[in-house]
Amino acid sequence: MKITTIGLDIAKNVFHMVEISRSGRVLNRKMLRRAQLLAFFANHDDCVVVMETCSGANHWARQFTSMGHQVKLISPKYVKPFLRGNKNDFNDAEAIAEASQRDNMRFAPVKTVEQEDIQALHRQRERMKKSRLALSNQIRGLLAEYGIVMNRGIATARRLLPEILEDAQNGLSAMSRDMFAELRDELLDLDQRMTRCERVIKAVNKSNPHCQRLDAIVGIGELTATATYAAIGDGREFKNGRHFSAWLGVVPAQHSSGGKTQLLGISKRGNTYLRTCFIHGARSVLLASAGKTDALSVWAQSVKARRGHNKACVALANKLARIAWVVASGKEYRAAVGVETKAAA
Repeated sequence: MKITTIGLDIAKNVFHMVEISRSGRVLNRKMLRRAQLLAFFANHDDCVVVMETCSGANHWARQFTSMGHQVKLISPKYVKPFLRGNKNDFNDAEAIAEASQRDNMRFAPVKTVEQEDIQALHRQRERMKKSRLALSNQIRGLLAEYGIVMNRGIATARRLLPEILEDAQNGLSAMSRDMFAELRDELLDLDQRMTRCERVIKAVNKSNPHCQRLDAIVGIGELTATATYAAIGDGREFKNGRHFSAWLGVVPAQHSSGGKTQLLGISKRGNTYLRTCFIHGARSVLLASAGKTDALSVWAQSVKARRGHNKACVALANKLARIAWVVASGKEYRAAVGVETKAAA
């Protein structure tokens, strides 16, 4: 019987696979070491290889695709309902294969190396931003132990620390002064590293035509443009802009029963970082829309008047996400009549 689908449970060194037929019958179970995996699929007949979206999945997907196999990536939360019996690697692989055969199953796109490079840049920047904020808060807390109170904010710490270190009358000991000097150097080092990372992101945005088209959209800057390209590429995995905004989590969650529809707050599904970028961009557009007469600004102000500022920001982020999907698919953005300048994202 011809093997049509292979469910592959990937790990660091040991991989478990289950081969099933078109009818769903399990034909073979096999465990492979990392060094054996590529050789096995290189000598295997063309088939559908299905994996969960986890660390390393995009790398293996590109390798298997180059060998002529069709690769599908599926979210772990969609696999869980198909798991039967106790949890083990072979049962996980079988659940992955079975889930992939559903006609209405949703799959994730395979990222290119360029997309993964950009995604890594954004994750590095986000980590440094959180580390810098944590360091600033620690400096402020430690100073309070010596009776020195400083307002919140990284800029405040950056500005006041030299003055505090030079003040000989504030009660700091020689040891504490050396410690705070080291913390200040660490803060400045994080500033420099973040600046370098953002410089690379700007260069990528400038050199990539997909990012340039997205960057032309009002409310989307180089951060949002590059993050969107890294997440969805050309957006072909989504049927339309509504599906993309639903994946982004800027649509109402639903809890309905008995024919009664109940809409809740936004679902917050999908990529949290990208959703945050779109909402921040929408917030800047909403602030800049006061007094403008173009269609987008008038609509945004009307939503704000009816539903309040925060809901208007999310509604505008939803609209920007739909526009971004159309532009990601290859169309050029045409600004609404009356828009003077693009709000910074």
